[in-house]
Amino acid sequence: MISLREQSCTPEDVVAVGRSHAEVSIEDAVQSAMEPSRTLVEHLATTHARVYGVTTGFGALATTVIPEEERLELQRSIIRSHAAGVGAPIPSEIVRGMMFLRARSLAAGYSGVRYALVETYINALSNSLVPWVPEHGSLGASGDLAPLAHVALALAGEGMFLGEGGQQLSAEAVLREKGISPLAVDLKEGLALINGTDGMAALMSFVIVDLEDLLDFADAVAALSVEALLGTDSTYREAVVGLRPSAGQGRSAAIIRAMLEGSDIVASHRNSDHVVQDPYSLRCTPQIHGAARDVTSAARGFVERELASVVDNPVVFAEAGELANTGNFHGQGLAYAADMCAMVLADLAALAERRVNRMLDPARSNGLPAFLTPHPGTNSGFMIAQYTAAACVSSLRAGASPLSVHSLDTSAEQEDHVSMGWEAALRTYRSLATLRQVLAIEALCAAQAVRLRKPLAPGKGTRQLLEELTAAVPHMLKDRFLAPDIDRITEYVASGSWHALIPAHQGDAQ
Repeated sequence: MISLREQSCTPEDVVAVGRSHAEVSIEDAVQSAMEPSRTLVEHLATTHARVYGVTTGFGALATTVIPEEERLELQRSIIRSHAAGVGAPIPSEIVRGMMFLRARSLAAGYSGVRYALVETYINALSNSLVPWVPEHGSLGASGDLAPLAHVALALAGEGMFLGEGGQQLSAEAVLREKGISPLAVDLKEGLALINGTDGMAALMSFVIVDLEDLLDFADAVAALSVEALLGTDSTYREAVVGLRPSAGQGRSAAIIRAMLEGSDIVASHRNSDHVVQDPYSLRCTPQIHGAARDVTSAARGFVERELASVVDNPVVFAEAGELANTGNFHGQGLAYAADMCAMVLADLAALAERRVNRMLDPARSNGLPAFLTPHPGTNSGFMIAQYTAAACVSSLRAGASPLSVHSLDTSAEQEDHVSMGWEAALRTYRSLATLRQVLAIEALCAAQAVRLRKPLAPGKGTRQLLEELTAAVPHMLKDRFLAPDIDRITEYVASGSWHALIPAHQGDAQ
């Protein structure tokens, strides 16, 4: 169970709520923490004070004073008008993460909203209600306005929920069936429900957690490829990699060393003159994977800071008796983090594809048959699997072009610099699946190649990995339908069932 509290949460918490449907509880202190700011908002609404989003319009309409009798309608109108997204629905795990994060920010007590809003969002999570949120509409500044408006509108009984088959369901009908009262939005609450970076933050929480996971798998598969290509393990020694004080490089090298421990294949040519130096795609794997780890760690810092933040505008300082304008809804940090991770994804895939290409080329594979088939010519083996990997790399490279520099003026130039963080984060999140496919192709080819090295045996870790890969996809003696094999290994990568084989998950690698 994850507790909703004033303190920050972690990317792992977001993933647990979004993907694993972890239960969320609300601490008793939350209600009392929210009351002072709410009392102040209600008081200011009865005065002649000009308070953005309470007694005035929004954005470029901030100078428009709203009559007292229209102020509730103002809050309900902003949700309706801002639910203007288009495209396919985003995955339910992201929507759930957004809902959790919006509730967390409101629960901090700086938004001036009622406790009932937090209860409604957590109740919806507990009942597995997923609002229908289209993929396009947020600019990543002034928060994720459109996505969050679609969430709020569904909970108000006017929007749509996402059906199990991806279809739109009437929010009114779903709430009635569940016996849940629609959310009645009050003063300042419409603005507070949509003025957050929760969409970007949820997306990037998944990116960080999944990318860190894939980096471990990439190291393990790279070790199998080292054996497949009769590479040396000398460059992975702790004394060698330790000459650069990179935590990521050290971790990657430690995993590869541990996976190769006791390898008869590596030992068979340790004193051979057949290769003086391995190609960069083998020799520099800890350096490249390590740099990817270090960049991902920096991106995690951006995400964790966001998860520790209160994101709303204006914010309420109850003790000082004031509402203050803020720019914390601007998601530039998350946009930068998304673009950084997109580059990492593209380069990890590119490196894996280079190892695949080398394994398939008899001129460079140190004795393996062409395209890893025992009978090349009649059989094409894994030739086209490498094509597929190359196509995926091209797609990832195109997706690594930064979006965080593509600001456009909006709201009559009141909002004259936006982050594009939502689009950047969504693209990077989707790129994770493509990297899994490339790593699956490398694993498929490396397993075939190492089996062709018999009777020489792989290392302790690579042997276990090889056994699991072979259980999923048997050795290929002649050509067969390859797409299902790639799919099975991709599912294996996504499942995380390989964790127990990786020293980092056993606490052995530093």
